[in-house]
Amino acid sequence: LSKRLGISRGEASTFIEMYFRQYSDVKRFFDEIVERAKREGYVETLLGRRRYVPEINSRNRNISEAASRVAINTPIQGTAADLIKKAMVDIDSEVERRNFRSRMLIQVHDELVFETPEDECAELQLLVREAMEQAISFDVPLKVNLSTGTNWEEAH
Repeated sequence: LSKRLGISRGEASTFIEMYFRQYSDVKRFFDEIVERAKREGYVETLLGRRRYVPEINSRNRNISEAASRVAINTPIQGTAADLIKKAMVDIDSEVERRNFRSRMLIQVHDELVFETPEDECAELQLLVREAMEQAISFDVPLKVNLSTGTNWEEAH
């Protein structure tokens, strides 16, 4: 954080402490993830995919802290990856079922890029929105932003 913001390590530590004081439930959640990983040796995404982190119990502080960061990030980033992959499978199946000419080209993090004829665009947008918003059931709604264009730059 200090490198990214161009501030001292002390200032960065102060920012982190203030953040966790303000959002104590986040700190508690992170601590619970780390403690569970130390006990069980792995963490899981919401869909149950496991990532083993044996280094979390290392006596070397640098190694154990790096493993703790992996343990904290995995349930969040891994669940996002699970979600996008499930949505991709669902979308691809439905595109094939409907005999669309549209094609999924690439996935970049939480973004999907399609090439689609104009006459399928509106229907594909509905399909993509529904598949992504319903890929995993959450207590809060997951909202998807869609955009179109004749090229990637225009779509952004």
